[in-house]
Amino acid sequence: MANLKEIRNRISSVSSTMQITSAMKMVSAAKLKKAQDAITAMRPYADKLTELLQSLSATLDADSGSKYAEQREVNNVLIVSITSNRGLCGAFNSNIIKQTQHLISNVYSDKKVSVIAIGKKSNDAFEKKDIVIDNKSDIYDDLTFDNVAVIAESLMEKFIKGDFDKIEIVYNKFKNAATQLVITEQFLPILPIETSNDNAAATDYTFEPSKVEIVEELIPKSLKTQLYKGIRDSFASEHGARMTAMHKATDNATELRDQLKLTYNKARQAAITNEILEIVGGAEALNN
Repeated sequence: MANLKEIRNRISSVSSTMQITSAMKMVSAAKLKKAQDAITAMRPYADKLTELLQSLSATLDADSGSKYAEQREVNNVLIVSITSNRGLCGAFNSNIIKQTQHLISNVYSDKKVSVIAIGKKSNDAFEKKDIVIDNKSDIYDDLTFDNVAVIAESLMEKFIKGDFDKIEIVYNKFKNAATQLVITEQFLPILPIETSNDNAAATDYTFEPSKVEIVEELIPKSLKTQLYKGIRDSFASEHGARMTAMHKATDNATELRDQLKLTYNKARQAAITNEILEIVGGAEALNN
């Protein structure tokens, strides 16, 4: 059994760790509230805008279709892998890295694949493979729509120029503080919505000035919103995952501390018992 000093040192160390994880949990909980409100507020707008533009693209003639909806033979693929800059958030980052690697190794194994890393963890995972063409980890220093729009414009330009035939986004979609869903979402080309006679009436709009002009005006805004929503989703998911991970870590540290205290008390009681037995034994020897 470890001596009392070693056990006291371990109790002190575990207690310090528990204070740190508890503080990190509270910080993440405070940040999560703001991030959750932001993504909850913008998600309906982003989803409806995407649905409208997909519907518009589906009704355009092939000759008048948008340049952002051009379907090509896929040879060059770009994956935007969205992680965080920091760890201590459970499987949040590793899930994205695994999904990105799955796309590279299985889905697009016969294609040339490049990666744009949003988040240091994604950059660290793929830069050694020499497939990272850009690192946008500094976006979290000032996460605004305007700053994300610059990245989206760059992606749109690369697609129009023909540098890439397909662009996909991989990110964690926020569901709640304990649950994040790994999403692989096609960014470009725009996928037309599947229409049928049953839902034709639901997508019957009157357009002014024209469908083509509206599409060309709104699609860039929709793509910027789509990327911003993905990063915002990931940002909220990060704080939710970290809060959950730190909550579990605090619980584990509390349990370990209680076990160590029990061990310490048993060792202390054993030491006291031994001292008493030695005193009694010494007294008996003197009496004899």
